[in-house]
Amino acid sequence: MLTIDLRSDTLTQPTAGMKEAMFAAPVGDDVFGEDPTVNALETKIAALFGMEAALFCPSGTMTNQIAIRLHTGPQKEVICHQYSHIYLYEGGGIMANSMASVKLLTGDLGKITASQVAESINPDDVHAPETTLVSLENTMNKGGGSIYTLDEVRPIQALCQEKGLKLHLDGARLFNALVETGESPADWGAQFDTISICLSKGLGCPIGSVLLGTKVDIKRAKKVRKVFGGGMRQAGFLAAAGIYALDHQVERLKEDHHRARVLGQFLVQAPHVAEVLPVATNIVIARLEGISPETYLQQLAAKSIKGVKFGKDLVRFVTHLDFGDDHLEEFGKRIGRV
Repeated sequence: MLTIDLRSDTLTQPTAGMKEAMFAAPVGDDVFGEDPTVNALETKIAALFGMEAALFCPSGTMTNQIAIRLHTGPQKEVICHQYSHIYLYEGGGIMANSMASVKLLTGDLGKITASQVAESINPDDVHAPETTLVSLENTMNKGGGSIYTLDEVRPIQALCQEKGLKLHLDGARLFNALVETGESPADWGAQFDTISICLSKGLGCPIGSVLLGTKVDIKRAKKVRKVFGGGMRQAGFLAAAGIYALDHQVERLKEDHHRARVLGQFLVQAPHVAEVLPVATNIVIARLEGISPETYLQQLAAKSIKGVKFGKDLVRFVTHLDFGDDHLEEFGKRIGRV
């Protein structure tokens, strides 16, 4: 039976064209700054976002945590949504790596506003940590792949600039947002001090994320990457996948979004599904009734469908490069029989 694996868009396999690019890549020692393919990727993506420099790292958790280390420290504080990946899914790294405090905000579909941020900045008081960083996430994983627009981000950026705060973007799925809104990467680069871009989710690379920022910040980031164990040697084989993805696998993200919307329609009509959160990109979150996520997922597994628990009554499905129309059709056939 055809396996339908929708646990994450990290499950994708490199395409034939990507593999060819990887094995043909010229390489050097990246810790010495001598890998030409890594250098080419960093230059390419920095230029795309109109930012000064970039740093290739093994994972998005590492690029996020490096940025937090740059912008915070002991007795400092980061403001973010309570469902942010940097808070929930990075192993307590804000404390472990930067010894910083966190102020958690609420907001519809995982998003926060400038007015919320303004109300959450700590006063200059001996009893409170110093607020130094605001972090956003686009698209928002726990918000069902919800999208921030530039109109929503610009007031936050203006506030940060006024108050002397740094603004970081966890852009693990930023390209999913951009293909939907039509906004330019350069316009997004202009809003943030640092941006983390994941290459191994919707873009289909086997590994890797990139941190974008100023030349000064990226020079500091290299030292942090080293102490985090992220220095890689002949990493050009991996960076070549990133270059290929940027050239060939961005626009096709729209296909994932279309399939996600259809998948959401299937779920709405399926037994035990009370509602489906609005499907904006490639993430589909369903709220269950009359059955636990664990039992529901067990029943799906018996039909060779894989998803993940995403809350006390929630399950998540993520469409991706290796989920095609044949998988979508089969999903629709099987889901009604769960």
